[in-house]
Amino acid sequence: MIHKLADVFSSNIGNGTRIWQFCVVLAEAKIGANCNICANVFIENEVVIGNNVTVKCGVQLWDGTIIEDGVFIGPNVTFCNDKYPKSGNKNFKKEGVVVKEGASIGANATILPGVTIGKNAVIGAGAVVVKDVKDNAIVVGNPAKSKM
Repeated sequence: MIHKLADVFSSNIGNGTRIWQFCVVLAEAKIGANCNICANVFIENEVVIGNNVTVKCGVQLWDGTIIEDGVFIGPNVTFCNDKYPKSGNKNFKKEGVVVKEGASIGANATILPGVTIGKNAVIGAGAVVVKDVKDNAIVVGNPAKSKM
Protein backbone atom coordinates (compact mmCIF):
# COMPACT_ATOMS: atom_id res chain seq x y z
CA MET A 1 0.00 0.00 0.00
CA ILE A 2 1.35 3.37 -1.00
CA HIS A 3 -0.64 6.31 0.32
CA LYS A 4 -1.90 8.66 -2.38
CA LEU A 5 -0.03 11.57 -0.71
CA ALA A 6 3.36 9.81 -0.81
CA ASP A 7 5.94 10.47 -3.56
CA VAL A 8 7.39 7.05 -4.32
CA PHE A 9 9.69 6.83 -7.34
CA SER A 10 11.17 3.39 -6.59
CA SER A 11 9.76 0.19 -8.02
CA ASN A 12 11.97 -1.86 -5.65
CA ILE A 13 9.39 -2.28 -2.88
CA GLY A 14 8.48 -5.67 -1.42
CA ASN A 15 5.02 -7.14 -1.03
CA GLY A 16 2.99 -6.04 1.96
CA THR A 17 5.02 -2.90 2.59
CA ARG A 18 3.03 0.15 3.64
CA ILE A 19 4.26 3.65 2.82
CA TRP A 20 2.24 6.41 4.43
CA GLN A 21 1.48 10.02 3.55
CA PHE A 22 4.13 12.66 2.92
CA CYS A 23 6.92 10.10 2.42
CA VAL A 24 9.47 10.53 -0.35
CA VAL A 25 11.23 7.42 -1.68
CA LEU A 26 13.80 8.08 -4.42
CA ALA A 27 14.06 5.86 -7.51
CA GLU A 28 17.00 3.63 -6.60
CA ALA A 29 15.98 2.88 -2.99
CA LYS A 30 15.28 -0.75 -2.12
CA ILE A 31 12.66 -1.62 0.50
CA GLY A 32 11.86 -5.19 1.51
CA ALA A 33 8.56 -6.92 2.22
CA ASN A 34 6.16 -6.25 5.09
CA CYS A 35 7.74 -2.95 6.12
CA ASN A 36 5.89 -0.04 7.68
CA ILE A 37 7.25 3.32 6.53
CA CYS A 38 5.34 5.91 8.57
CA ALA A 39 4.45 9.49 7.60
CA ASN A 40 7.08 12.12 6.77
CA VAL A 41 9.95 9.74 6.03
CA PHE A 42 12.57 10.54 3.36
CA ILE A 43 14.54 7.68 1.75
CA GLU A 44 17.42 8.59 -0.55
CA ASN A 45 18.62 6.57 -3.59
CA GLU A 46 21.43 4.45 -2.12
CA VAL A 47 19.39 3.04 0.77
CA VAL A 48 18.63 -0.63 1.33
CA ILE A 49 15.94 -1.67 3.81
CA GLY A 50 15.34 -5.34 4.64
CA ASN A 51 12.10 -7.14 5.42
CA ASN A 52 9.79 -6.51 8.39
CA VAL A 53 11.30 -3.11 9.20
CA THR A 54 9.42 -0.30 10.94
CA VAL A 55 10.49 3.28 10.28
CA LYS A 56 8.47 5.69 12.42
CA CYS A 57 7.58 9.29 11.50
CA GLY A 58 10.15 11.98 10.81
CA VAL A 59 13.14 9.81 9.83
CA GLN A 60 15.51 10.53 6.93
CA LEU A 61 17.62 7.71 5.51
CA TRP A 62 20.55 9.07 3.50
CA ASP A 63 22.71 7.46 0.79
CA GLY A 64 24.81 4.60 2.14
CA THR A 65 22.34 3.53 4.84
CA ILE A 66 21.68 -0.20 5.14
CA ILE A 67 18.89 -1.42 7.40
CA GLU A 68 18.70 -5.20 7.85
CA ASP A 69 15.62 -7.35 8.58
CA GLY A 70 13.40 -6.80 11.60
CA VAL A 71 14.81 -3.42 12.62
CA PHE A 72 12.75 -0.82 14.51
CA ILE A 73 13.61 2.86 13.96
CA GLY A 74 11.80 5.19 16.36
CA PRO A 75 10.34 8.61 15.58
CA ASN A 76 12.72 11.37 14.51
CA VAL A 77 15.86 9.24 14.57
CA THR A 78 18.62 11.13 12.75
CA PHE A 79 21.08 9.31 10.51
CA CYS A 80 24.19 11.09 9.20
CA ASN A 81 26.47 10.14 6.30
CA ASP A 82 29.04 12.98 6.25
CA LYS A 83 31.51 13.57 9.10
CA TYR A 84 32.34 17.06 7.88
CA PRO A 85 29.13 18.54 6.43
CA LYS A 86 29.53 21.76 4.55
CA SER A 87 27.32 23.34 1.91
CA GLY A 88 28.76 22.75 -1.56
CA ASN A 89 31.47 20.44 -0.21
CA LYS A 90 33.33 19.14 -3.29
CA ASN A 91 35.28 16.68 -1.12
CA PHE A 92 32.20 14.99 0.33
CA LYS A 93 33.04 11.49 1.57
CA LYS A 94 29.92 9.42 2.09
CA GLU A 95 30.08 7.15 5.15
CA GLY A 96 26.91 5.13 5.48
CA VAL A 97 25.35 3.58 8.55
CA VAL A 98 24.59 -0.14 8.90
CA VAL A 99 21.87 -1.33 11.28
CA LYS A 100 22.03 -5.10 11.77
CA GLU A 101 19.11 -7.51 12.04
CA GLY A 102 16.70 -7.05 14.93
CA ALA A 103 18.20 -3.82 16.29
CA SER A 104 15.94 -1.21 17.86
CA ILE A 105 16.64 2.54 17.87
CA GLY A 106 14.71 4.78 20.27
CA ALA A 107 13.11 8.11 19.41
CA ASN A 108 15.35 11.09 18.64
CA ALA A 109 18.60 9.10 18.66
CA THR A 110 21.38 10.43 16.42
CA ILE A 111 23.55 7.95 14.51
CA LEU A 112 26.83 9.40 13.23
CA PRO A 113 28.46 8.45 9.90
CA GLY A 114 30.27 5.16 9.45
CA VAL A 115 28.67 3.52 12.49
CA THR A 116 27.48 -0.11 12.57
CA ILE A 117 24.76 -1.02 15.05
CA GLY A 118 24.99 -4.70 15.94
CA LYS A 119 22.42 -7.45 15.72
CA ASN A 120 19.62 -7.11 18.31
CA ALA A 121 21.26 -4.02 19.83
CA VAL A 122 19.08 -1.44 21.57
CA ILE A 123 19.78 2.28 21.28
CA GLY A 124 18.07 4.36 23.97
CA ALA A 125 15.90 7.34 23.12
CA GLY A 126 17.96 10.49 22.56
CA ALA A 127 21.29 8.64 22.46
CA VAL A 128 24.10 9.99 20.27
CA VAL A 129 25.88 7.00 18.72
CA VAL A 130 29.46 7.97 17.82
CA LYS A 131 31.02 4.50 17.45
CA ASP A 132 30.03 0.94 16.57
CA VAL A 133 27.59 -0.84 18.87
CA LYS A 134 28.16 -4.56 19.53
CA ASP A 135 25.56 -7.27 18.97
CA ASN A 136 22.96 -7.45 21.79
CA ALA A 137 24.32 -4.30 23.50
CA ILE A 138 22.13 -1.65 25.10
CA VAL A 139 23.51 1.88 24.84
CA VAL A 140 22.19 5.19 26.18
CA GLY A 141 23.30 8.79 26.57
CA ASN A 142 25.53 11.31 24.83
CA PRO A 143 27.86 9.91 23.75
CA ALA A 144 26.09 6.55 23.83
CA LYS A 145 27.63 4.11 26.32
CA SER A 146 26.80 0.59 27.37
CA LYS A 147 24.10 0.37 30.00
CA MET A 148 25.44 -2.95 31.28
